[in-house]
Amino acid sequence: MADGTKPSSHGRNKKTRKRRSGRSGQKARKLYAALDLGTNNCRLLIATPSAGGFRVVDGLSRIVRLGEGLEQTEKLSDAAMDRALEALKACSFKLAKSKVKRIRAVATQACRIAGNGREFVDRVQKETGISLKVISTEEEARLALRGCHDLLDHSCEAALVVDIGGGSSEVSWVKLSGDTVVEEKNVRKNVRLSKWVSLDIGVVTIAERFPERDDRQSWYQEMVEYAQEKIAAFTEANDFREIFERGNIHYIGTSGAVTSLGGVHLDLPSYDRSKVDGMWLDVEDTDKVILRLLSHDLQARAKEPCIGEERADLVLAGCAILQAIQREWPAKRIRVADRGLREGLLLSMMSFDRRRRGPRGRRR
Repeated sequence: MADGTKPSSHGRNKKTRKRRSGRSGQKARKLYAALDLGTNNCRLLIATPSAGGFRVVDGLSRIVRLGEGLEQTEKLSDAAMDRALEALKACSFKLAKSKVKRIRAVATQACRIAGNGREFVDRVQKETGISLKVISTEEEARLALRGCHDLLDHSCEAALVVDIGGGSSEVSWVKLSGDTVVEEKNVRKNVRLSKWVSLDIGVVTIAERFPERDDRQSWYQEMVEYAQEKIAAFTEANDFREIFERGNIHYIGTSGAVTSLGGVHLDLPSYDRSKVDGMWLDVEDTDKVILRLLSHDLQARAKEPCIGEERADLVLAGCAILQAIQREWPAKRIRVADRGLREGLLLSMMSFDRRRRGPRGRRR
């Protein structure tokens, strides 16, 4: 899936850069970077603040499969660590080239649970200069909500934010009513992260647990049932059942599995973030796309422009997790979010700096 970032502006010549900074009397723009090393992907965004949010100036997205084989061995393999390090070195080069002033780099499920996760984080620091922080599942859920909160439909009573990752899936129940402001560590006022759960299943782990078979329908249903058992076991959000029964709710899906569904539904000739991010899918739409993908073998799925070879063996595992959650917590529509944790990191850094400077732009 394409990263959806805008072309870098760093290719401009030196004279142009000088004219726009020092000689014009304008301050040089401040660049922020957010790096997310997940179980399946390594993603980087470099952005500068703008009215209402930020403007992306560069980025990188690479599938590294850091968690490959982790469920069986409980350790990160040498090959997986080498793939991740190559991607992180590319990120380090971009960061140095861009002269980023503020960066947050985080690692999630694979590094959380691997027996050698800490050693790998130390190795990353030594070989790339990037200091990774292994964040908790709760912080991951909150940052994902922070990154996509402006896609919430406040005419609804509640929303379910679903972040399907490579090694885990975070599900958050959110109460809604009116406009809101969301801070990094506190979802204030009218948006409340009331309940959340981190399921120990992701597209990599479930695909490895259920290798694809020729009887794809039966194979797929086994994945759905396995994932549904996981979500059904979480009962702390049962006070939302009555709200969901009334039906004035919606999903936000922030993951490669959901964005792929959106792209396939639109029959895009190539993935286009501007067309996918923020689009709505009815549950009937997702069912049709999943049936279409189930009719394809691995090679045919790889030819789908919005899936490709790198996601072909994982996309149905992601679909199974999504449908399992939909069975347990039914909703008629889902909003596709090509945003999430990285955007949450960027917004939280920018918000923190604005508060620290105070209303007149001075540091407190």
